[in-house]
Formats: sequence, C-alpha cells, structure tokens
Amino acid sequence: MGWGLGAGALWGMVFLAPALLAAFSPLQLTVGRYLAYGAVALLLPLHRLLFAVSGRDWLRLLALSLLGNLLYFVLLAQAVQWVGIAPSSLIVGLIPVVVMVAGSREQGTPPARRLIGPLLLMVVGTAAIALDSYQAGAGSGLRPGWQSWAGLVCAFGALLSWAAYAVANRHWLRQRPGYSSQHWSLLTGVATGALALLLAPLAFADLSGAESGQSWPLFWLVMVAVAIGASVVGNALWNGASRRLPLTLTGQLILFETLFALLYGFMFDGRWPRPLEWLAMVLMIGGVFWTLRLFRQLRP
Repeated sequence: MGWGLGAGALWGMVFLAPALLAAFSPLQLTVGRYLAYGAVALLLPLHRLLFAVSGRDWLRLLALSLLGNLLYFVLLAQAVQWVGIAPSSLIVGLIPVVVMVAGSREQGTPPARRLIGPLLLMVVGTAAIALDSYQAGAGSGLRPGWQSWAGLVCAFGALLSWAAYAVANRHWLRQRPGYSSQHWSLLTGVATGALALLLAPLAFADLSGAESGQSWPLFWLVMVAVAIGASVVGNALWNGASRRLPLTLTGQLILFETLFALLYGFMFDGRWPRPLEWLAMVLMIGGVFWTLRLFRQLRP
C-alpha cells in the first residue's frame, strides 16, 4: 500500500506543471518532460541492461510509452490549461473504476445492478464539475465556453489512455519477472525519451506562444523535477505495487493521485473549493470508494 501512496503523492504534482507553465503548449510540456526523463534514465546505471533488452520488449516499451506517457500527458496538460487542476484530477480520478472493470475477469465482477448506485454518483459528480467549470470560465471571461467542454473531453481522453496503459503495463510486467520495477521504469524513460526526441522539432518549431527567455530556466527546472519525482521515482513505486498487488487493488491506489492533485491544485490557486466542486468531490470519490467496496467483497 505504501508503494501506491508514494506514487500518488509524486504523480499529483504532475497536474501542477501545466498550470505553472501555462505559456507553453501541451506538446512542449510533454516533450520537455520526457526528454528530461530519458536523459535522467540514461545517467543512471542502466547501460548493460540496454543491450540485453529484446527487440520485442523494446517495441512493447515504445507502445506503452506512447500510450501511457506521451498521449496521456498531452491530453492532461491541455485539460489542466483549459479547465483547471480540480476538474482534470477528478475525471482522471475515475481511473480506479475503469481499471477494476478491466481486471474484473480475474476476480469476478459484482452484478450490474449493484454498480448502478456508485456509477450514478460518479455521473452526477461529473455533471457537477462540468457545470462548475463552465460557470467559472464564463464568469471570469478568460476563456470561451467551448474551451471548458473541450478541456473536459481531453480529461476523459487522458483517463482512457492511462487506464489502458495501467492494464497493459501490469500484464507485461507479470510476463517479464526478470525486470525489476526500477529497471522497467528506467527503460520506459529511455523509450519515451527517444519518442520525445523525434517530436522535439515539431514541439519547439514555434516558440511564439512561450514567454520571454526568462521562462525557459523555470521550464527546464520544472521538467527535470517532474522527470525525477513523477517519472523515475513515481513510476518505480507504481511498478512495485503492480507486481505485488492484484489489478483490482492496484486500481484503488490510483485514487491517491487524485487526492494529492486536488490538494496541490487548491493550494496553487490559493482558495477553497467552490460549492459545486465540493459536491463533485464528495460524489465522485464516494462513488469510487463504493465501487472499491463492491469489488473487494469478491476477494478476501
């Protein structure tokens, strides 16, 4: 359980990066983060292992990196910049439910009628956070209404991307006991860094959206911090949890990311949640815990 808690605390900081660096595009943030991730991974003692990885494992690493790192973070960064940290983290916080349903064949699944209650809570919670996001955007006059809805769509895209990654990564790790959690995390960093390097010319071809040159030191400082904290250490902790826990229980631990992201987000904004945000948090987190309880009743 401690592995998942530590991963959630570190991953929650990922939601802050797009808010801190709002002048940079989601693609720039993604490429910057994973260039730093790949560079950090190559600096660590990994060179012998690089030559021992099979071609099949490299292809799997590239596919997982594209799905769970590049695509996920582009969508997440766009969502945070368009609707904010709280709505994005609450929607991505539905990952435990998606992961548990995906892994339910291993342990069985509750009858569909028993899932109606928690699913209804999460649907109403999603509606509440969508309404709050729209009202906040319209009231501030800082973004058009379509941007709020588009940001929510991006958040749901990030949800599906990471849930698919969690399932695929966990199954592949089970089939590859020869890799330690730390080694698999660093190999993922190398693969993602290589993909980010290919995207770098596209990401940094247009720098007109970024602020003056004074922002670039902050950009790379945040990217390196996220690379070490979330990508290297956080992923290693998550791989350790994935190897030791069943998929249904692993899904529960992702909820820590949501809780820490909400905490960091409200601290960054310097405010308390608005009424609809309180309602959404209670309903969506309550629905997740209710679903977890139903699934855990099927397994001692």
